[in-house]
Amino acid sequence: MILFRQALRFTSRLPFICGRCRTYSAQVGSVERVISAFRSVSGDEGVSVGSAVREQHGRDESVHICRPPDVVVFPRSVEEVSALAKICHHHQLPMIPFGTGTGLEGGVGALKGGVCFSLRKMEQVLDLHQEDFDVTVEPGVTRKGLNSYLRDTGLWFPVDPGADASLCGMAATSASGTNAVRYGTMRENVLNLEVVLADGTVLHTAGKGRRPRKTSAGYNLTNLFVGSEGTLGIITKATLRLYGIPESMVSAVCSFPSVQSAVDSTVQILQAGVSIARIEFLDDVMINACNRFNNLSYAVTPTLFLEFHGSSKSMQEQVSITEEITRDNGGSDFAWAEDEETRGRLWKARHDAWYAALALRPGCKAYSTDVCVPISRLPQIIVETKEDLIRNNITGPIAGHVGDGNFHCLIVLDPNDPDEVQRVHSFTERLARRALAMDGTCTGEHGIGLGKRALLREEVGPSAIEVMLGLKASLDPKNLMNPGKVKGWVSRVPSHFRSPCCTR
Repeated sequence: MILFRQALRFTSRLPFICGRCRTYSAQVGSVERVISAFRSVSGDEGVSVGSAVREQHGRDESVHICRPPDVVVFPRSVEEVSALAKICHHHQLPMIPFGTGTGLEGGVGALKGGVCFSLRKMEQVLDLHQEDFDVTVEPGVTRKGLNSYLRDTGLWFPVDPGADASLCGMAATSASGTNAVRYGTMRENVLNLEVVLADGTVLHTAGKGRRPRKTSAGYNLTNLFVGSEGTLGIITKATLRLYGIPESMVSAVCSFPSVQSAVDSTVQILQAGVSIARIEFLDDVMINACNRFNNLSYAVTPTLFLEFHGSSKSMQEQVSITEEITRDNGGSDFAWAEDEETRGRLWKARHDAWYAALALRPGCKAYSTDVCVPISRLPQIIVETKEDLIRNNITGPIAGHVGDGNFHCLIVLDPNDPDEVQRVHSFTERLARRALAMDGTCTGEHGIGLGKRALLREEVGPSAIEVMLGLKASLDPKNLMNPGKVKGWVSRVPSHFRSPCCTR
């Protein structure tokens, strides 16, 4: 405890020391007992109050201000997660799950302090059933890690948000990515979840050990937790669908004279029934950034990146139809990539879009926002968004999974310029409401987190919000699970997590 007391003197974020006057709460003893209880479960190495560790676990890839937790725990099993949750529940301490920190909406910030559950030590692939095309993983397993594990099986997991995110974190945010047009999002690819609830109860959403491809048994609890962003429980296992690796994969790049012609081609390709695996749009600003960042030489015009999966015979037909459609819309000749190495370089350029955008303005910050609309409305919303960016002098390259109506603006801004910050904020509000006016959603795959709580209410309406709040109250009546996120609940922070002389 001597080291622990020394740590208190060097941080203003611990819950029992006042950040303004640096006086200690009378509840130090009770907090020390809580820390001791955590260590009895996870060992000394499984509990950290160090400032660097807490800072690391209070931020993601978003522009939201870092809000570090008061304590970080590193459980190694579901039994430890359950035991730690019971301690938190007894002492009414907020709990924030943490995977890899690749989120984009501030979902891991500890708004009311509390305990971060860092799940990286739970990194086992538990059950692989090759003949049934499914696998069960712990929350520390990432999508790249799983596909590396599957390398010699002829199977893969195709949901690809770009970042090497944890698979349970991807379930928690209902992530998707470049392959969603063919393989779907996490909602379509999660068969079962093991979840630790706020009171430490362990729940199997489809029944313990169950992994059928479909069911009509009762409420769909699995999809209740997919997209819940840690506000209903901590996901400790996920059973996922797998797919056979296609016989052939061919990628292509095609340039267009205008945004309208590129997006029109996307819509027409899908309407023609082409079974395309990926179809990604990059506007001229984004393709220029990718060229500079990756030393490429694509034409600096609106561009589509495409990929076809299937047998050699089926791909010939797909490619022929796609070439005809793009040619009719003024598209240039395809630049083909058939071997794995060339395709890898092509898609690396697409996945590096975030860093390429940042490089346009060194020293600035990037903010990524996304929306999704019905495919028929895609040309209109992208054209209007492009005009909005130009009119308001905002650096906002556009990239998107346009095959399912989803696109992103990777906005680069100077956070120290109040006028620019305000212009960007106003733009993102307009973009979201433009999508809602077109029968779309304010977030296709990033989640709600902190940034889009008000927009969620506009999107689903007050009745749906009340139902969500009722579900939250039923599963987490003390509001301890990731408080302040998604619907913006006000957390009930226990008195010993606040100083008596001031509030946060």
